[in-house]
Amino acid sequence: MKFESAYFELAAGTSQQLPASDMPEIVFAGHSNVGKSSLINKILNRKSLARVSSQPGKTATINFYNLDGARLVDLPGYGFARVSASEKKRWAELIEGYFNQERDLRLVVMLIDCRHPASKDDLMMLNYLIDGQFPMKIVLTKVDKLKPTERKKRFDSIPDELDVDIEYMLPFSAVTGEGAQELKDIIIECVDED
Repeated sequence: MKFESAYFELAAGTSQQLPASDMPEIVFAGHSNVGKSSLINKILNRKSLARVSSQPGKTATINFYNLDGARLVDLPGYGFARVSASEKKRWAELIEGYFNQERDLRLVVMLIDCRHPASKDDLMMLNYLIDGQFPMKIVLTKVDKLKPTERKKRFDSIPDELDVDIEYMLPFSAVTGEGAQELKDIIIECVDED
């Protein structure tokens, strides 16, 4: 699988615009400003294929990236306060519309900023994924921003905060590249299993 060959395929603003599920899909979910676009660019070894915005809440569509026989699916970030109630409702319907379709969903990569306790929205999304029995990996972003002692303290507390086993978690930094190869290996394994 050539990660560098990925290209932007389409953006869906409504569930009716979602493409047919004709290949394995790896989904990225997380709070606004958690670093989804930076993570996608890092694993694809691209500077700006996924648009990184300085303003959280800018991704209002589900973005599909074609990756050599698989798709990376970037969901809109949730939990951003400065969007209208009607826009939040549209996002929720779009995301639920995606998950409620029959899709070849191989893995949901749930991103959580390791510097902060999980938000109420993070826990809601995590419970939604667990209740739906979706295959999942939790990626702890921005690990480069923690000093070693802070990092150990946060990593010791996160399993209890999320009520998940440590093996479901992967530390990641878009700056240093920590976790990038491991995540690529996980994606390849999920796409290859039939």
